[in-house]
Amino acid sequence: MRGLAHGSSSDTPQAGLPQHRRSDWGTLQRLFPYLWRYRWRVGAALAFMVAAKLANVGVPVLLKHLVDNLSIKPGDPQALLVVPAGLLLAYGLLRLSTSLFTELRELIFAKATEGTARSLSLQVFNHLHGMSLRFHLERQTGGMTRDIERGTRAVHSLVSYSLYSILPTIIEVALVLTLLAVQFDSLFAWITVAALVVYVFFTFKVTEWRTQYRREMNEMDSKAHTKAIDSLLNYETVKYFNNEQWEARRYDESLERLRKAALKSQTTLSILNTGQQLIIAAALVLMLWRATQGVVDGRLTLGDLVMINAFMIQLYIPLNFLGVIYREIKQALTDLDKMFGLLEREREVADAPGAADLQVHQGHVRFENVTFGYDASAPAATASGSPSAAVPGRTILREVSFEIPPGKTVAVVGSSGAGKSTLARLMFRFYDVGGAGGAGRITIDGQDIRSVTQASLRRAIGIVPQDTVLFNDTVEYNIAYGQPGAGRAEVEAAARAARIHDFIASTPKGYDTMVGERGLKLSGGEKQRVAIARTLLKNPPILIFDEATSALDSANERAIQAELRSAAQGKTTLVIAHRLSTVVDAHEILVMDGGRIIERGHHEQLLALGGRYASMWALQRSGAQE
Repeated sequence: MRGLAHGSSSDTPQAGLPQHRRSDWGTLQRLFPYLWRYRWRVGAALAFMVAAKLANVGVPVLLKHLVDNLSIKPGDPQALLVVPAGLLLAYGLLRLSTSLFTELRELIFAKATEGTARSLSLQVFNHLHGMSLRFHLERQTGGMTRDIERGTRAVHSLVSYSLYSILPTIIEVALVLTLLAVQFDSLFAWITVAALVVYVFFTFKVTEWRTQYRREMNEMDSKAHTKAIDSLLNYETVKYFNNEQWEARRYDESLERLRKAALKSQTTLSILNTGQQLIIAAALVLMLWRATQGVVDGRLTLGDLVMINAFMIQLYIPLNFLGVIYREIKQALTDLDKMFGLLEREREVADAPGAADLQVHQGHVRFENVTFGYDASAPAATASGSPSAAVPGRTILREVSFEIPPGKTVAVVGSSGAGKSTLARLMFRFYDVGGAGGAGRITIDGQDIRSVTQASLRRAIGIVPQDTVLFNDTVEYNIAYGQPGAGRAEVEAAARAARIHDFIASTPKGYDTMVGERGLKLSGGEKQRVAIARTLLKNPPILIFDEATSALDSANERAIQAELRSAAQGKTTLVIAHRLSTVVDAHEILVMDGGRIIERGHHEQLLALGGRYASMWALQRSGAQE
C-alpha cells in the first residue's frame, strides 16, 4: 500500500502550469529565440521566396505576350523565330525558376526548422527528467507524450505554413494587385480586393467557430491514446483479472467519442470549403465578365484576358487552402503552447544557485530531525508575494534522526507504510526535506544534500529498488546502464556477482537477449538480480538496498546476501528490509512505526529488549519453520 502515500493527482494542485492559455503572439514570441539562431537562413529563405513569387507572377505576363504574338499571319518567318525561340523559352525558364527558387528556399530553411524542433524536443525531454517524482507519479504518460509529439510537429507546421504559404501568398497578392491597377482600370483591382476581404473574413470566422470541434477532437484523441497506453502498460494486470473485454469497451467508448467529434469537425470543414468556393467562383465570374467586355470593346487583347484568368486562378489556388492553413496554424500554436506549458512547470526539486558538487570523503550520512509528508496543500502567497510553506496533508516521517557511519551498514525495518522507502527517496532528492512543509536536513560528510548538485549526489549513491523496471533493450544494456560505456567483461563480472550470469549464458542470445517492455520477459527474481548487477557495476561509495532480495527464493537470497555483504564492504550502506534474516549482520537496526524510530540497536540488543523487533523476529521465525 506504499503507493497510496503519494496521493493522487486530484489531491495535489497542478502548480506551475499556466492558468490561462497565452495569446498566439505570446506563443510566437516564445518560439522566436529558437529561430533567431538561424537568422541568416531565414533571410536567405525569404530572398528565394520573393524570387520565386516574382517568377511566378511573370508567367501569366509572359503568357499574355505569347497569346498576343500568335496574331502573326500564317507563313510569316517571324512565327518560327520569335514565338518558339523567344517567348516559349522564356516561359519555360520562368516555370523552372519558380520551382528552383522554391526548392532552394526549402533546402536553405530545412536546417532551421529541424534544428528548432530538435532543440525544443531535447529541452522538454531534459526538463521532464528534471521534474520531481511527484510530477511523474501524477502524470498520464499517453497524454503527455501526445502533447510533446504535437508540439514538435507544431514547429514544422508553423514554419511551413507561415513561411511557405502565408508570406508567399501576401507577396503574390500585392504583386498581382499592383499589376492589375497599373495595366488595367482600377475596377479589376477593387474586385480582387473585395473578394479577398470577403474570403478572408468568411474563412477566419468559420474557422474560429469550428476550432472548438477541432479542439474537442484532439482532446478525445489524447484520452483514447492515454487509455490504450495505460491498458497496454498494465497488460499483466488486465490478464490476471480477465478484463480484456472491459478494456476494449473502455477504449471503444473513447473511440466513439473521438468519432463523433471527428464527424463534427469534418461537417464544419465541408461548410467552410463550400463557402470558399462560392466566393472564388463569384469573383472569377465578375473578373472574366469585365475582361471579356474589354476584349469586345477593343480595350483589351486576348492576351490580357488570358493573363487575368491566369492571375485569378494562380491567386485563388493558395487562397483555397487558407482555411486549412489558418486552422492548422491556430492548432499548431495551441499545441506549441501546451509544450511550452510543460517547460514552464516549476521544478519542485531544483539545484540551489551556485550549488557545488558533492565531495564524498568518507561517506558519513546523517538524518537530523527529518519530518516529511508527501501530500501538500498549495502554497499560499504571503504579503510580500512570495509563496509560504506548503502544509503537509499526511506526515510520513516524524523527527527521524540517525546516522550511518562511514563504511557501516544501517538497516531499517518496520511494517508497510512506516516510512522506510521514503528515507531512500529523500536521500536521492526525489523530494526535498523542507519542500512540503517538512523540517530537518540530510547531510553527507557534513554537506546538506540540498546545497549540492543533484547529479553529483546521485553519482555517489547506488540503489537496488524493490520494484525493478528495466528498459526494453538487451540484458547487457540494462546491466551496463549502471556505468554507461562499460565493456562486456565488466558487465559479465557484475552479472556473476549478482548470480545471474549462468542464466543469461543459458539463453539463446545470451547478453543480447531482449528483456521486453519494463522487463516483463524476465521473472521478478531475474529482474532484481539485473538491478543488483547494474548497481554493483556502478560501484558508488554509498549503497541503498530497498528490499533488494524480496523477489528471490531462499537459496538465491542467501547466496546473493553474501555478495551484497561483500559489495557493501567499506561502503556506507542503508538496507531497507522486510525479512529480518537479511539484516542480522547490520551494525545498527532501526525499527520504524508511524514515521518514528521506536527501537534501535544491533540484532542481539533488540532481541534482548523484547519489544517490536523481538515480536517481529519471533513471528517470522515461526512462519519460516511452518
